[in-house]
Formats: sequence, C-alpha cells, structure tokens
Amino acid sequence: MVTSQNNIKLGRRKTAVARVRLINGTGKVVVNRKEAINYFKSEHFTAQIIEPLKLTNTETLYDVYVVVNGGGVKGQIGAIKLGISRALVEINEDFRKILRSKDLLTRDPRMVERKKYGRPKARKRFQFSKR
Repeated sequence: MVTSQNNIKLGRRKTAVARVRLINGTGKVVVNRKEAINYFKSEHFTAQIIEPLKLTNTETLYDVYVVVNGGGVKGQIGAIKLGISRALVEINEDFRKILRSKDLLTRDPRMVERKKYGRPKARKRFQFSKR
C-alpha cells in the first residue's frame, strides 16, 4: 500500500475547502491543529468525519490531518469527508466502489445563488404596489 504522506487531497462543499493528509498512524483526527472533538465540539460531527474510514475498515491505520476554512460546520464536514475519501482512493483503488456506493466521492455542487441588482436578495422581489 502507498501512503499519501506528501499528497494533500482537496475536498470542497459550498464555500468550505479542506486540505486532507493521511499518514500511517493510529486513527488520530486533527482539524486545524486541534483534536476533531475539540474543534467541532460534538461526537456526532466527529463520527460523520470518519465515515469513509469506517466503511473501508481503516479507522486505526491512518492519522488524518486537516486544514479547513470557509463555510459553516456542515460545509466543513462535507469537505473533510470528500477529502478523506479521495485520499483513501489514491491509497487503494479498491475503496472506490465502496465509497462511490455511499456517495462519498461526489462533490456537492450546490452553492448560494448570488444577489441580483434591483432585488433585495437573489430571487426575492420588492413589494409590488398597484397604486
């Protein structure tokens, strides 16, 4: 097996961007130089992050180091999951089928629609007055 020690995989969701590095280790997850549980302050969010590792039974084989910025909590979690999934596929191509079936290799393309001129928001209109 090849380690992606020098390769950083990108994951994106909405405006969040995560740079993920997998290194042979014991299963430690570090997000922005903090333990994942301290960064997200929730077991539920931490469990979502390591979902790709659980599916491929590699939870205790790799340490995950992540630098993430932009977006909110959910966007950052989605970006991290995509980055981890891409790194796992680079390590072992057999993981692609497992991760693809759970939709973990698909980038979520939804973004906030931009505000248009002459309107208060992207689609909302000012109140219509007949007289």
